[in-house]
Amino acid sequence: MLIIGIAGGTGSGKTTVVRKIISKLPEDQVAILSQDSYYKDMSHIPLAERQEMNFDHPNAIEWSLLINHLLDLKQGKTVEQPIYSYLTCTRSQDTITVHPRKVIIVEGILVLTCKELRELFDIKVFVQADPDDRLIRVMLRDIIERGRTVEATIERYQQTVKPMHIEFIEPSKSFADIIVPQGGNNKVAIDILSNIIKLNIS
Repeated sequence: MLIIGIAGGTGSGKTTVVRKIISKLPEDQVAILSQDSYYKDMSHIPLAERQEMNFDHPNAIEWSLLINHLLDLKQGKTVEQPIYSYLTCTRSQDTITVHPRKVIIVEGILVLTCKELRELFDIKVFVQADPDDRLIRVMLRDIIERGRTVEATIERYQQTVKPMHIEFIEPSKSFADIIVPQGGNNKVAIDILSNIIKLNIS
């Protein structure tokens, strides 16, 4: 089993990189664990307080559950990945069943910040993008997918996204084995990663 951690700033193109890598590999060879699924459930506090949650701080993640799920997959066990809603800031009653595969990709903005998780990765990847491009993607996503206003999106970017990127995410790049500039548009880097994976699972 090959375990790959893919990190990078919000809106850097991580999901696109993952999707393009998967498209180049044999079917049913890859399983995905998304950091976003492991945000702590906040159903015990009022909605207004939940919506003020700092999603870009490592303390927002239930790392122990993510690590346990990854260890279970390594041991050949199936896991139930949570489903998290940004609209309600709670976990759904439903889960996503994840089966062990030859390749496990763990993807999320903070996955290289957690030492215990990082040590489980065979390959560590950091996806890098221009800050202006990331801001545009964050604004479009937050407005369209998460129902935020333009003003709320800009305020969130200034108060949490940008400071947390500087404090936690950008420094985690130093742990990466491979840095992918230009996100999903970097065909050469994606081809290299895909070929490395193919060699390890053949």
